[in-house]
Amino acid sequence: MSDSTAVNAKGIWKIFNEGQANEVTALQEVDLTVDQGEFISLIGPSGCGKSTLLRVIADLTDATKGELTVAGLSVHEARKQQRYGIAFQQAALFDWRTVRRNIELPLELAGWDKAKRKERALELLEMVQLSDFAEHRPWELSGGMQQRVAIARSLAVDPPLLLMDEPFGALDEMTRERMQNELLRIRLETGKSIIFVTHSIPEAVYLSDRVVVMSPRPGRITDVINVNLGDRNEDTRESEAFFESVTAVREALRGRTGNSGSSIRARVGEV
Repeated sequence: MSDSTAVNAKGIWKIFNEGQANEVTALQEVDLTVDQGEFISLIGPSGCGKSTLLRVIADLTDATKGELTVAGLSVHEARKQQRYGIAFQQAALFDWRTVRRNIELPLELAGWDKAKRKERALELLEMVQLSDFAEHRPWELSGGMQQRVAIARSLAVDPPLLLMDEPFGALDEMTRERMQNELLRIRLETGKSIIFVTHSIPEAVYLSDRVVVMSPRPGRITDVINVNLGDRNEDTRESEAFFESVTAVREALRGRTGNSGSSIRARVGEV
């Protein structure tokens, strides 16, 4: 396995309650390769298995069939070695711990000493521009600020991969756009690989190098759209290239694979 590969999934199936009357096939024959430093968004209708695929990659649930590696390791070993960080839609911070000590939690679990934990947490708070709130409690922060703390916590052990499950879904539109820019800035500074689950087509296009389109359940990858927008800024969302990419993703979600957006569409077998 090349060091340039962050995630390699081949023939992944996830069947819940296999062999029982309430059996559900959530994922079917999913093939996906994510290169180191790449930003991939997963998009598809509700219930298509986006979050399930993320949880399989994170070793939070086992694949029923298929092969999967993270940073060249089995998912079990990658989890043990903390080779990824994960952020969910809810920040899931502990109100009885300060912001700094919430960020320190993964480091405590990894056995870091107190001084090094504090140093690393303060470094991350500076990265997410919350240094002034280190000793505040999470409930004293806005929703967007809490999500920045959650992102900082997911980066605490400096993992090469960041898994994000609709982390901005509960935010208002203006805060959501600011958080998107914040995430892109952090990615630029850290070089992390990111797999990002979203229901928003514009969000997926704005953030990603590639948008992976999934079918209704059972979830399969039906299309992969390359996004070539260069450096993102406030003008990006008004650009012709942005709207072309949004249209290509929308058409892919509708199952259309005609000429619209063909210059930026990469068929699954060609990626």
